Amino acid sequence: MKKLAILLIVLFTVFSCKNEKTSEPKSKVEDSKIEPIKEALEEEVLVEIKPISNNVLETGIIYEANIRQYSPEGTFNAFTKDIPELKKLGVKIIWLMPVFPISETKRKATGGEFASLIEDEEERNKMLGSYYAVTDFTKINPEFGTIKDFRALVNEAHKNGIYVILDWVPNHTGWDHEWLKKHPDYYTQNEKGDIIHPEGTDWTDVADLNYDNKEMRKAMVTDMSYWITEEGIDGFRCDVAGSVPTDFWKEAIPQLRSKKAIFMLAEAWEPELLKGELFDMAYGWDGHHLLNDMAKEEKSLVDWDKYATKVVSDYEKDDILMNFVTNHDENSWNGTIQERMGDASELMTVFSYMIPGMPLIYSGQEYNLNHRLKFFEKDSIPKTKGNMWDVLKKLGALKNTNEALNGGKQSATYLVFETNNKNVLKYIRSKNGKKITFIANFSSKPQTFKMTNTGTFLDYMANKEILFNNEDVTLAPWAYKILTDL
Repeated sequence: MKKLAILLIVLFTVFSCKNEKTSEPKSKVEDSKIEPIKEALEEEVLVEIKPISNNVLETGIIYEANIRQYSPEGTFNAFTKDIPELKKLGVKIIWLMPVFPISETKRKATGGEFASLIEDEEERNKMLGSYYAVTDFTKINPEFGTIKDFRALVNEAHKNGIYVILDWVPNHTGWDHEWLKKHPDYYTQNEKGDIIHPEGTDWTDVADLNYDNKEMRKAMVTDMSYWITEEGIDGFRCDVAGSVPTDFWKEAIPQLRSKKAIFMLAEAWEPELLKGELFDMAYGWDGHHLLNDMAKEEKSLVDWDKYATKVVSDYEKDDILMNFVTNHDENSWNGTIQERMGDASELMTVFSYMIPGMPLIYSGQEYNLNHRLKFFEKDSIPKTKGNMWDVLKKLGALKNTNEALNGGKQSATYLVFETNNKNVLKYIRSKNGKKITFIANFSSKPQTFKMTNTGTFLDYMANKEILFNNEDVTLAPWAYKILTDL
């Protein structure tokens, strides 16, 4: 690492929030689709929440909710009752994995084959398919409950000061989507005129959308607007956003923002998607992969220093990157946190909070989830609070209250100091007189280094005072300390 290398990382942040426009016209959706929503509106009034703003995102923590696997019931209602618990973790945004009906045609089963090929009916019926094979963008998957249940979830989140964003699938639809019947020109076709799945993928359960078709673009924006104006959701996480033409986002996002202030997360890394008034946050994929490699000791702090320097170069100061050690893809396909990170799991989780940006919690992470959740059929996470609940609760409180961990447009500074031990990281984040010093041993062996600080600090995680007097300090393998001023 560079000695006293000062990385003034005021990164990974947000947009300039607009005031909500209550006079905006509602989106035009077929009456048959609006009717159930109208009925729900008559039964339950939408709970208002103040417009999402940069102040919220400075201290933001995002939670990815896998409704199917969150509980044995796999319903909205089972998740909704736990929203007050998520508030205890400092969660500010709930990202719901796709809540829409899933296509029967070409529905996938565990192992990647089509469910229709399974002869045993009982086994075949267990295969629920991929959330990302959407049949209708304006309806609710009955597997999860009803539109009334969905509204109750949004209201409970808003009551707890938490925003809700929907996982949107703009790149493709399931093979039962009505557009395939009414508008086949909305889809990519081969030279024979056959609609195809996304090229270069094994996503055979979905049909690729054709963004050269202007009418399809309008229909997509209409369906997205529907959830903002009719259901009061607060934004979108857009699946494989980089595979959709950027000029579509330039058309769509301003239209969506005209409805109300929303938060936009791109499942992508490309800096151009964060330009101007486009997406607010992108995935920190490179950082995630690097954390995996550092946990295996295949990469080092020197590599992290290079990565952090590149982030400053590639992204603008008002960009946000989402930091994560797991998500639905990583857990199901690449392994649990424990599989990938082993004894370094807690350190890497803590580090994802310490660096600039917004940390992610994936369903079950707070309960020490240590198995790969099934993707195409029912599974369930553990619900017993262990050490990780306590760790995330403490980190959430610190992220929510200490400006030194701000990650928005007015991000806290990030000062990296080289120690006399290449395996030990020491850096300071500070803002408005608040300061956090983080020291950590990024190796599987005990490490001793010179702690040049002098004075008494609060060892935040242990909640006790600790004195340093320009002395040698030894850290156990993968050990860390978060030091705050008394």
